[in-house]
Amino acid sequence: FADQWNIHHSRIFCTRWNGLEKANSAQDALDDAEYTGGLLELYDNTMSFIKNNTKKGWRKDRDKRVELPDYPERAIEEGLANALIHRSYLQIGAHSQVDIYDDRLVITNPGGMFDGSEVQLLDIRHVPSKLRNPILADVFGRMRLMERRGSGFKKILDAYEAEERYKEELKPVFYTDGYNFFLKLWNLNYAFDKAQNKAQNKAQKSMLTDREHILLLLKENPSLTQVELSEMMERSRRTVQILMKELLDEGLIERIGSKKKGSWLVK
Repeated sequence: FADQWNIHHSRIFCTRWNGLEKANSAQDALDDAEYTGGLLELYDNTMSFIKNNTKKGWRKDRDKRVELPDYPERAIEEGLANALIHRSYLQIGAHSQVDIYDDRLVITNPGGMFDGSEVQLLDIRHVPSKLRNPILADVFGRMRLMERRGSGFKKILDAYEAEERYKEELKPVFYTDGYNFFLKLWNLNYAFDKAQNKAQNKAQKSMLTDREHILLLLKENPSLTQVELSEMMERSRRTVQILMKELLDEGLIERIGSKKKGSWLVK
């Protein structure tokens, strides 16, 4: 915690990669930074890097504002605090790492689970708390930067499930190979943005009717809601409701599953 830190490998590398993988295009990275110093400095600088390289959109919905972040802020805060507190500081030359891709954010830190267990084989909501660095965890807990009761994983899951665009396939992934711990957070807006951009490009090339536009959008992303369709098409929700009822009555689309967690089948 001291400003005059003396642990050389107390550092974190942050990179915003261009695309879905490392070095898969002419321009490998869009932004990068290396931070060294005390834990609070590492935490603040890394949070700033993540905020500068992710989006936090919103939508006006009747009488309220709906937040549409790429990643739930609470999940990032908890994941980063866990990485800095629970990592192994005995591995010389090792460092924590944050990699941001178009569709995900991955936090990696040296040292697996303290008891040697494989987190991917455990019930994430009931992982017992075993601290590698109890003093660090206690200080971060007293500063309200992390949970001290072993509920950090649950907080990350809850933060995701509370978001409007959360789907089961976007559930955070916890993994360890025995030497490193990995937290993978999925971009909640990636599928939405991808479908919107692809459909808009096609719509611009061939002047589509609103009905055709809806069918194209649902083919690209079957989980879209009427609210999201109206936003992407720049049409009123009432207009979208009327068009979708026509498509349903004509058998061109079919609802599979529940209203909340179902999807659309384009025939």
